[in-house]
Amino acid sequence: MTTETELTETQSTALKQITRAVVALLDSWRLQTSEMQQLLALPSNARARMFNKYRDGNALLPNDPVVLRRAMYLLRIKDALRTTYPRNPKMSERWIRQPQRRFGRQTPLSMILEQGESGLIQVLCEVDCTFSWDMSGSNPA
Repeated sequence: MTTETELTETQSTALKQITRAVVALLDSWRLQTSEMQQLLALPSNARARMFNKYRDGNALLPNDPVVLRRAMYLLRIKDALRTTYPRNPKMSERWIRQPQRRFGRQTPLSMILEQGESGLIQVLCEVDCTFSWDMSGSNPA
């Protein structure tokens, strides 16, 4: 695994874009710092100051496979909700906090927070049929 100092310029630029996009998403969902930490599997010592640095572009998310995989899941959920509700960008925030019948009346956010990565995958499968298709093993590729 490479560290932040070992990233190429292209990798660093990509990680900066991912960091900003994920933090903007989590901000739009109005999450607390502890919820952001949990969603991204960040250490419990990641404080609000660190998220401010992420927002300002003065720090990058850790170059850790677990953190980056979760970040990508979150961005896919965001994109799927954008295509599901193209005329109402605020629906993403509402949907993530609204109890869903298919989740046993739990909110998608509570599923993710309680179940971690498996909750992220369940929520992503619900909103992104292509991801669900790939996970089912139905894709012949």
